[in-house]
This record gives sequence, structure tokens and C-alpha cells, in this order.
Amino acid sequence: MCHGFANPSLCCPLILYPLFLSVGVSPVRFEDCQRSREVGFVSSDPNFGVRPDGTVYTEQEVANLSEPVQFMVTARGLHDAHIWETTVKLALLGIEEMLSRVWDSQPRVIKFPRRHQRGSSASGLRRQKRDWVIPPINVPENSRGPFPHMLVRIRSDQDKDVGIRYSITGAGADQPPSGIYNIDPISGNMFVTQPLDREERASFHLRAHAVDMNGNQVENPIDLYIYVIDMNDNRPEFQNQVYNGSVAEGSKPGSSVMQVTATDSDDSTTANGMVRYRILSQTPHSPIPNMFTINSETGDIVTVAAGLDREKVSQYTIIVQATDMEGNLNFGLSNTATALISITDINDNPPELTVRTFSGEVPENKVNVVVTNLTVVDRDQPHSPNWNAVYRIVSGDPSGHFTIRTNPITNEGMLTVVKPVDFEMNRAFMLTVVVSNQAHLASGIQSSLQSTAGVTISVQDVNEPPVFPVNPKMIRFEEGVPAGTTLTVFAAQDPDHFIHQIVRYSKLSDPANWLKINRTNGQITTMALLDRESVYVKNNVYEATFLAFDNGSPQASGTGTLQIYLIDVNDNAPVLIPREAQVCERARPNSRINITASDADADPNVGPFVFELPSFPASVRRNWTISRLSGDYAQLRLRIPYLEMGVYEIPIIVSDSGNPPLSNRSVIRVKVCPCDDNGDCSATGAVAAAGLGTGYCAPIKTTHGWIIAFVCIVHHERMVLLFVVWMKRREKERQAKPLLIDPEDDVRDNILKYDEEGGGEEDQDYDLSQLQQPESLDHIINKPAGVRRVDERPVIAESQYPVRPTLPHPGDIGDFINDGLRAADNDPTAPPYDSLLVFDYEGSGSTAGSVSSLNSTSSGDQDYDYLNDWGPRFKKLADLYGGGDDD
Repeated sequence: MCHGFANPSLCCPLILYPLFLSVGVSPVRFEDCQRSREVGFVSSDPNFGVRPDGTVYTEQEVANLSEPVQFMVTARGLHDAHIWETTVKLALLGIEEMLSRVWDSQPRVIKFPRRHQRGSSASGLRRQKRDWVIPPINVPENSRGPFPHMLVRIRSDQDKDVGIRYSITGAGADQPPSGIYNIDPISGNMFVTQPLDREERASFHLRAHAVDMNGNQVENPIDLYIYVIDMNDNRPEFQNQVYNGSVAEGSKPGSSVMQVTATDSDDSTTANGMVRYRILSQTPHSPIPNMFTINSETGDIVTVAAGLDREKVSQYTIIVQATDMEGNLNFGLSNTATALISITDINDNPPELTVRTFSGEVPENKVNVVVTNLTVVDRDQPHSPNWNAVYRIVSGDPSGHFTIRTNPITNEGMLTVVKPVDFEMNRAFMLTVVVSNQAHLASGIQSSLQSTAGVTISVQDVNEPPVFPVNPKMIRFEEGVPAGTTLTVFAAQDPDHFIHQIVRYSKLSDPANWLKINRTNGQITTMALLDRESVYVKNNVYEATFLAFDNGSPQASGTGTLQIYLIDVNDNAPVLIPREAQVCERARPNSRINITASDADADPNVGPFVFELPSFPASVRRNWTISRLSGDYAQLRLRIPYLEMGVYEIPIIVSDSGNPPLSNRSVIRVKVCPCDDNGDCSATGAVAAAGLGTGYCAPIKTTHGWIIAFVCIVHHERMVLLFVVWMKRREKERQAKPLLIDPEDDVRDNILKYDEEGGGEEDQDYDLSQLQQPESLDHIINKPAGVRRVDERPVIAESQYPVRPTLPHPGDIGDFINDGLRAADNDPTAPPYDSLLVFDYEGSGSTAGSVSSLNSTSSGDQDYDYLNDWGPRFKKLADLYGGGDDD
């Protein structure tokens, strides 16, 4: 027969502990010659089954197996009607007996396989027989010995012919961990020398060798596989001793809470390492003792009942047990851990106000005053969004006088005034307030009727201060109005309509003391002239504050501000600037003094200014002339070629543009001195111009009258020397920084561009037609492009020249001049160009007269006495031409 059970009956030993569901017991070996037949197994005992590979296993727990069990196993062909049967016997053995049988079940002799050859066809080909498959060697862990314990014997068939020496190699023999296994080299007996631990090493792979006495290999090495049989010697271990989980209150059954995990170091493919979980206890037992369950295989904890309420039980303590041997409590090893389950809060309790009506009082015109506190009760978790109260005013306050802020500590609502209330407008308020939580109520939870309440607020009347209807009040007046002028009535109103009170006025602030107020009716009158140029006037506005107070109890007062806009009148004459200057004794192109004026008035009562030289004394106009630069600037320069050095006081009349204009006669002190090539006063000339000689006479006034005392400067040489040293130092500084001029010494003021070549003070009536552009510009336009430095003005846009700042730093003058020169050199519209210009035109009626009057051939008489006023250099001419009457 080619197929059937290998043994007609099979006896399997069982270990001492009982059998459990799906635990493999022993294989039933079925041989099929064709190796292709599909066979199904059926057991006659319902407590046991047989897998397709022939393994016998338990279908259900077998707790009591004191007597051997015997049953039939039937094999049926799946595609034919063949049936085969065998008998299986199961007997209960103790641990020691089981280990002994394991030892005894090992193969006693392992021979080196030999290759046998068989003849085949006539071709001479030979077929080798397959090598033997050496079964593995099973060694139970934790064996008590005795050691060394023989496992197998290694033997070669050639040991009868030659002397054989046996050896083993590999991890556990001659390699770490070495010494666990050894072999008798003569007999070939292989031993284990110590107990094994499967958790340290579960298997070994060794090789057995056979050599002759000369060390020559007799047999090919064979592989030996040693498996360590697992024993249940390790308890399950939880990853944590305490687990923390949470679940929301009101959760439905089956809601996941947490997972606990335990591991077992034993073989997880056997019952030794299969861990099962269960809950030992639950604390507290409310509302029932088993609110939770645990998945025995995965350790997942879930709810099994409804009724979780955080307000009743906020935390549960669960003791979880993990047991191996698939949870068998009789033979399995166990361990425990604690699971703390927190019940998280949901908003299942609406806030409720403690009373239905609240009341409070508030004084009028007060803000940030707490009227009353609204108390509330909420059973949810304190200081969470489910507990935090939010208050709203739903009616009774259309103008927004009140708001409700939540006290973060007590959760009370603080009803606060944020907008002043007026007793005369509202004597009481009736509010309706609603309280809710920051978080929405949980699904299915309705708001409570106690979440709404009424609030009655009484307004207390207080004495209110008088109020100025327009504050500040602006009025406009011309400056200079006389004292006693009534400006306005600045009256206040008392808002206390239900109480008759008298309002009085007083002055609170009047910086210039110009005003007074009528105590009874608030009429404002002047006590002095109003001056727009006063230091107390800012931006043409003068401010004064007044106090209005009633006779209430307590007295209340209010302030009002009166602003007077002062309209400017031309009441300030212009003042000449500068008051001192210096020029060279000989007229030079750059020896000029730039002058301007300042006026305390405002536009249009200021510039443009008119600068004039007075007609008396006559020497002023003979020696000096003024040229207009712009509306606010003019130039003072010598009219004559030479003027003796000294200090001259030159009067200048400055007039503004007011209606009518105001004029002022100012004096400028001009030092005339000899100059060097740069146009600066020399040291000797400066000393002489200052009037320093061998002595100085000064009149001194005492208590007894005037005494003329002559104070002689004996050491004038020292002073001259010091002055010369100072001038040398100035010369050195000028050479080092020739363009840096002290603003106090800069008498030339600004370099200005102007298109006027006129003469003296009466040069305003020349013919402007001489300065017109030619009628035809074709000859200019048709010229080639490029920089045009021809004597014809090109018809193109003028270049932009640099503008000097209003208050420049002296160090910027050099840069300003250089930038101006560069701009002029590259300006195609800059003169000279072909046009008619008038130079040194003195205008009609000049006091200088005509130069032709000096002609020696003139027969007319002329008075040359004015030459005596020109200084010592003209004394000879005065002697020659003056004094004709004496001759």
C-alpha cells in the first residue's frame, strides 16, 4: 500500500498542566506515496482536533486529565472515497518524566551519511542516492542535570577499518559561548555541559568532523542543529506600573479608554508566551462595579455601560492582571498593573443665576463703577470653558451705559457703568441679563430657566458742574483794540434742571493779564492792548481759561477755554540786519555788504522791504550806494573808489509793505580798512580802523559832575602785538580752510543770482525794452545741438542751480561755490549772450551829477567843497578846486 498512517496507533505524553484550546499536542504522520493526495482528518473526540498538517490540538479547555485519553483519527481523501484510520492515546506525565522522555527521544547514534551509487542505463551513467537528513536535537531549558549529559553519538562506518577521531565546531563548542557542548574524540559521544536558557539563546548550529590518526578527513562534515525547548519560566511584564487614560463623561458603551501592554520573554508561539488580560477590580463601584472591560488579547479597555458622570465620579482606579499560558490561572504566571481613568468634563450643566432679580445703585456721571455682582452656580469643572460664565444684557440698555465683566476667580458677573448716566435723563434702569458658558452646551442639554434674571438700577442725583456749551470758544479780533473793549459773553449752563442754582464766574488763567470776566453774566472785556507779537501769543492765538461754579452743596465748578485769534495790523517797523560790517578802503567787486531786515508783523505787513539812504547828511549818499537784490535783501557798497579807513556809522531807512507802510531809521557801523589780495582786512588796517593809537581819551561821569579823564594806554605795543598775532592766526586758518568763514565775520551774506545791473538808489526808471529777446530765433534754433557757449541765449530749459540752505554751516560755502561753478560751466543758457545790457545806470536826478563837470575846459562855476568830506587822500583836490572865494 502506497499511502496510509505511518503508525496504526500513536501514544503522546502530556506535561503536568492541563491542555487548553488550540494547544498543539502531537503530529499524526500520514504517508502518501504519490505525495499529491489531498487528505482531511477527523477526530472521534470533540475535545481534540487535527489540523491539515496532522497536528492534534485541543478544541476546548481540558482541566482534568487524570486518566489516559484514547480516540480515533480518520483520514479521508478529498477527491476519492478512500478512508484510513489510526488510534491516538494521550497520557498525563510529570515534568521530570517529560524531560526524561525528551532526553530519551533523542537519536542515539548519528552516522555520517555515505553516498551509494546505482547502475542505470547502458550509457554508463550512475545515479547517487540522496544524503540523509539528520533530525534536529531538542534540549529542554532549565534542566537540572546531572551534567555533562549525553545527547547523541557521532559515528563513522569506517571506524572498523581505521582509527577515527571525532570533533565538533561552532558557537557553543569552540566558539563563544564556548564549552556548552563537547564530544569524546574516540567514542564520538556528544554532551551538553550546563543548563540552557532559551531566552538567552534558542538554537545552536554545530558541525561534526571525522579524521584519521594522521588528521586526514575521513568523512564530510555534517550539520547538527540543536533547539532549546521553551519552559514557562518568565512572568508577563507590564511596560508601566501605572497607566493613565481618560474618557468623556456621558460616553456611550464601547467607547475606547486606553490600552495596557505586557510582554512575556517566553516563546510567543507557545502557550508559555501567550498573554491574556483581565480586570481584577474597579474603584469606586459607582454606578455599577463593572463600568469597563478589557480585550483579553490586545489589552484595550473600553466602556461597557452608560452613566459616566464627572460631577459624581471624576476618576476610576482599575487593577489589570496579565497571565501567560493563555490566561490559565492555575498554571500560568501573572502580573498586575494599575490603570487610572479620568472622566473628562463636558458642558452638561448650564449655569444658573442664584436669584431671579438683582438690584443696585449708581451715582450719575460716574464710570467704571460696579453696580452689583451677579452670582451664578455651575457644576462643571471649575475654570474651564464649560464653567466660565459669559453675561449678556439683552434688554433695558439701548444706549450701552452698562456692561458685565466676569470675575475670573468667583465666576460672578460684575455689572459695571461704562458710559455716564444722567439723572435728569434716566432715574432708573430695568435690565434683563442672560448667562451662558464659553463652550456650547453638550448635545441634548437644554438651557435652564434660571439662566435669565432681571436687574433694577437706581440712578442717584449729584450736583453737576456748570458746562460751557462751546469749549473751547474761538473769537477773532484785530490786535491793538483799546482797553475796555467787550469781546464776547462766555456763559455756562447748569445741567441740574431740577435744582435752581446760581452760576458765578472767575478768571482761572490769563498769562498776559489782558482780560477780565463779569462775575455774574460771564462778559469778557479787555484790560490792556492785545498785541499779536506778544510772547504769550502762539500761532496768532491767545488763550485764557475761566471758571464757572454754582452754589450747590458740595460746590461744583467747570472750566472753559477762550481762544482769541488776533488779526495782525502793521504796528512794528522793520529793523536792519546786520548792525556791523566791514569793507575795504578801495572799492572792489566783492567788497559789498548784504543787508536785510526783520519785522515782527505777519504777511502782508512785512517784506518786500525798501532800503534807502537818507539825504542828510549829504556825505552818506556821496560815499555809499544801495542796490536791490530781492524783495528782502539789498547790498550796501562804496560809491567812490577810495574811502579813508575808519569806523563809519551809516544811517539806512528801511520800510515794510504794510498799508500804510512803517519805516525805521537804523544805523550800521561799517569798518573801512585796507585789505589784502583776498579782500580781508590786514592786521595794521584793522588796528587803525579800530581807532587805536598811543592813547585813548574817555569822558567819565562821577557823582560830582563830568570829569574829562585821559586814560593813556602805555603798553599799546603789547596790544598791537596781540592783535597782529591774532590776525596771523586768522590768516593761517584762512589759508588752511579758505572757504570756511565765521558767520559773525561774514559780511558778504549769501551769494545770490540776480539779473540787475542797475546803479544807485534812483536807478528804477531805466528802459526795460533794451533787455527784450530778439523777435526772430530761427538762427538760434537751427544751430547744431550741443553745449552752446555763444553770445545768443538758446531757447531751451534753464539748468537747475544749487540752492543754499537758509542757515548753512560755514563749511558748506566751499561746496556751494564749487557746485555753482560746475553748474554754470555746463549751462548753455548762461550769459554772456547777445543782448543789450545797461551797466552803472544811475537813473535821472542823481545827486552825484555828471562826470563831465570835471572837465578842465568847462567855463561854469562848480562847488567842490564836498571833497573835504572824502578824507585826507582827497585833501589835495579839495585845496585845488575848493575855496575859490579865498582866492
